[in-house]
Amino acid sequence: MADIKLDEIQKRLLTEVADLHSVPEGAYNIRSNSKAVARQSSANIEIVPKDDKDGIDIKIKAGTKNESVHIPVVMNESGIKEKVYNDFYVGDECDVVIVAGCGIDNCGPKDSEHDGIHRFFVGKNSKVKYVEKHYGSGDGEGKRILNPVTEVYAEENSTIEMEMVQIKGVDDTDRKTVAELAEGAKMIVRERLMTHGKQNALSGYDVKLNGDDSSADIV
Repeated sequence: MADIKLDEIQKRLLTEVADLHSVPEGAYNIRSNSKAVARQSSANIEIVPKDDKDGIDIKIKAGTKNESVHIPVVMNESGIKEKVYNDFYVGDECDVVIVAGCGIDNCGPKDSEHDGIHRFFVGKNSKVKYVEKHYGSGDGEGKRILNPVTEVYAEENSTIEMEMVQIKGVDDTDRKTVAELAEGAKMIVRERLMTHGKQNALSGYDVKLNGDDSSADIV
């Protein structure tokens, strides 16, 4: 991948979780083995590292339409355990796509774990599509563990559509999603968790409909 130093395993993981074969257009933050290896903001989407904890703030200007931001994570060192906090501030009247996801390749004896805490603050009349894919590979004895927490705070007449997929290879996952929806706000979730053998997957939701005509469609 031009201009980004990744080995072949990391490139494969990026393809699996974010469909990236080259550097994406627009804003992006690519994280590899607990470090940001590439980051770029755009005119309307600013990505800023946090000062007090590991993670980033993604600030999307009001009125931004037909733009995307990619924030994938890849890990191929055994024994890494990290908790990362990413906050998305979406202004009013936006229409954007956010692509996240994490791929872990563990060929060693120690467990590797990535816990991503994502908070979405969606402005009035905005539309957000969020795509998150999780993937595991590697023949080591160490587990591949992903415990995401997703929080959604949607203002009046906004819509957030979430496609969350665990493709394969994740040994343990405990997923938590909470949401507060204002008047007219809509949340649409399509979640698919693939497991086999001794793999464990849990997913829980706590959604508050705080206004008239707010709704949640979760499958």
